[in-house]
Amino acid sequence: MIELEGVPELVDPVMVAAFEGWNDAGDAASTAVAHLDREWKGEVFAALDAEDYYDFQVNRPTVFMEDGVRKITWPTTRLSVVRVGGDKPRDLVLVRGIEPSMRWRSFCNELLGFAHELGVELVVVLGALLGDTPHTRPVPISGTTSDADLARRMDLEETKYEGPTGIVGILQEACTHAGVPAVSLWAAVPHYVSQPPNPKATLALLNRLEDLIGVRVPLGELPEDARAWQVGVDQLAAEDSEVAEYVQSLEEARDTAELPEASGEAIAREFERYLRRRDGSGPGPGGPGGHATADGGDGPAGTPFLRDNPSGRTRPPRPPKAGGDDEESSED
Repeated sequence: MIELEGVPELVDPVMVAAFEGWNDAGDAASTAVAHLDREWKGEVFAALDAEDYYDFQVNRPTVFMEDGVRKITWPTTRLSVVRVGGDKPRDLVLVRGIEPSMRWRSFCNELLGFAHELGVELVVVLGALLGDTPHTRPVPISGTTSDADLARRMDLEETKYEGPTGIVGILQEACTHAGVPAVSLWAAVPHYVSQPPNPKATLALLNRLEDLIGVRVPLGELPEDARAWQVGVDQLAAEDSEVAEYVQSLEEARDTAELPEASGEAIAREFERYLRRRDGSGPGPGGPGGHATADGGDGPAGTPFLRDNPSGRTRPPRPPKAGGDDEESSED
């Protein structure tokens, strides 16, 4: 039974969800929801029963000490509410947890039960995947939905993906079958620098979410963190001529593909975001199993591409040779 005592009546609520694991390359998606929760001081009102959905040999509980008392934190999914003020108030229901190990349909039904009780009007699920994209260019964000009408109204792609999926895809389909409008936003993370954190991808997801739901997201130190991240990767890549050449080839491919789209809607979105921030509208700030790739396969599980070497510094590996057996693929 769902208990929602103490949760205020919400204004035009949107549920924003992200899950650690296969759908969360660079921890970009889960970090985005954590950022919203932190900046808007979210209040947790529910947590799913960990016994129902998690294999504790895969996602182990952790032990910690608090005031001399030994306690245990169980892997789970928590829901919190943040109240967004401004000229057009809109509240968010934040869902953050770990991709469940089992009973995915029951898991999604339980989340949809909360959405129904809270009057949620839209579900946005954030994800991140490994892609053939250079770290020097803007992070590609794709917005998809299974609802053709929603795709037209919100300038999204109607999903055509076929292949292995994670909890993001399952939750989106569960919403569609339940008649709840649902959107997935995916950030493409460079596969050659996949380890977390990736503040540039997190920032791109939040910017796209801001455009989608019409609220100003307080970004805090994320823009500076994103710049520092890119400078750091630039320096590491420059240490290896083969990696630098590989990044250049990705840049050329990306620039060629996007040349016809260098104006129009993308520029309009950036200009609208600039105007929103200039006029101050909206509130100010007060695991295991690899990652999704563009073809639906797994990336390397928990293995960073920028790794320690004996000198104590980090550097990217040499990129795979064209046509090699170990070449990485990437997912939509």
